[in-house]
Amino acid sequence: MQNAPVNVGVIADLTGPLSFVGAANANVARMVVADLNADGGLLGRPLELRVEDSATDDGVAAVKARKLVEVDRVDVVLGGIYSSTRQAIKGPVVDEAKTLYIYPEQYEGQESDPLIFCTGPVPAQQVDPFIPWLMRETGARSFYLPSADYIWPHVLNARVRDVVVANGGTIVGEEYFPLDHTDYRAMVQRIASSGADAVFNTIVPPGVTPFFEQLHDSGFRARGGQLICTYFDENFLNMVPVAHVEGLYGCLDYYQAAPDPFSRTLLARYDELYPGDAKFTGGSACSGLYRGLRLWAAAVTEAASLAQEDVVAALDHAQIGEGPGGPAAMVPGQHHARLNMYISQARGGRFEIVQDLGPIDPQERVVDAPVLTGISASE
Repeated sequence: MQNAPVNVGVIADLTGPLSFVGAANANVARMVVADLNADGGLLGRPLELRVEDSATDDGVAAVKARKLVEVDRVDVVLGGIYSSTRQAIKGPVVDEAKTLYIYPEQYEGQESDPLIFCTGPVPAQQVDPFIPWLMRETGARSFYLPSADYIWPHVLNARVRDVVVANGGTIVGEEYFPLDHTDYRAMVQRIASSGADAVFNTIVPPGVTPFFEQLHDSGFRARGGQLICTYFDENFLNMVPVAHVEGLYGCLDYYQAAPDPFSRTLLARYDELYPGDAKFTGGSACSGLYRGLRLWAAAVTEAASLAQEDVVAALDHAQIGEGPGGPAAMVPGQHHARLNMYISQARGGRFEIVQDLGPIDPQERVVDAPVLTGISASE
C-alpha cells in the first residue's frame, strides 16, 4: 500500500543483565525514527518502530525475531549485543524469512551473509591498531586473557594472540568462564603469579563487575599492570567503582569525548531526550544502531524503493557524512563499515581520548553468496 507505514524492527535487551544497554539502544531507535518521520519518512511513507525485548536471553531473542518478521512483517531488523544473540536472530530473520538484518555491535568479525550488514567495529579496526600502540606506549609485553566462554572472546583472543606475538610479546594465560560466573579469585592469583604486564578482558556482564573488583583488590593496577577492555564505554563505567577501572584502555568507534561538532550535538540532544543512566555510548551498540538506521534510510532513499534487492544493492555502498564519532561508509562487498576509531583511557570516571586513529577499513572478506531478493514486507 502506497501510504502504509514502513515497519522497522529493533531487538533490544530491555531486561536482564544487559538491560542498561538495551534501554539505550531502544532510545536511539526511537530518536532516529522520530527524526526520519519529522523529515517526511521514507518514500513519502511514515516509519513505524517495533521494539521487542530479548531479555538478555538468546532463546527469547529468537522468538521475538520470529514475531517481527512473521507477524509484524518488518522491512528490516536491527539489534543484538552478544554474538550468540546475533546468531539467534539470524536464524528466523535471515535464514528462514530472508529479511535484511543489521547488527550494530562491535564484535569478532567474520559474519558474511548477503542479508546481514554490520555497523560496529571489528578486530582489524580495534585490535590491529590498538595493541601495537599500547605495547609501544606502555612497554607491556606479557598479556593475560580472562574471557567469557562464547564465540566473541574466542575469536577476538586469537587475533590478540597473533598481534601480540607479531609485536614481540607473549600470552601468559588464557581462561574461559560461563557468562554468569562471579568468583575469579583463583584466576586473579594466577594472573599475579604469571607476572602479566597487561590484562586483556573479554569477561562480560554480569561477571565483569566482580572480576574487576577482585583484580583491583589484588593490587594489579597498583603494581603497574595495564587493564584493557575494548567494549568498555561510559555505560559500563557506571557499573563499577571508579577506582576499579582507573587507567583502563579501550578502543571504539565513539566515545562521549569525540571532538567533532556533530557528535557533541547528538549527545546533548540524546541526554535532553533521555536523561538517566542509559547513556549514548559506543561499546553498547548505540553508535552502531544510529548509523545502521541512517545508512539503511540512505539506501532506501537512493534506491527509491523498498524492494529488498534494491535496498541491499544501495546499502552495499551507503554512507553518511555525519554520525557518532564521524562519517561512516559501507565498504563495497564487505557488508561492514569504514569507521573513525579512537583509543581512550578511563580517568576519574570518564573516558578521555588519547589517540585519534582516523578512519579504518574493516578488512572483512567480500560476501560471495548471491544476493537473495524479495519485495518489501510492507508492500
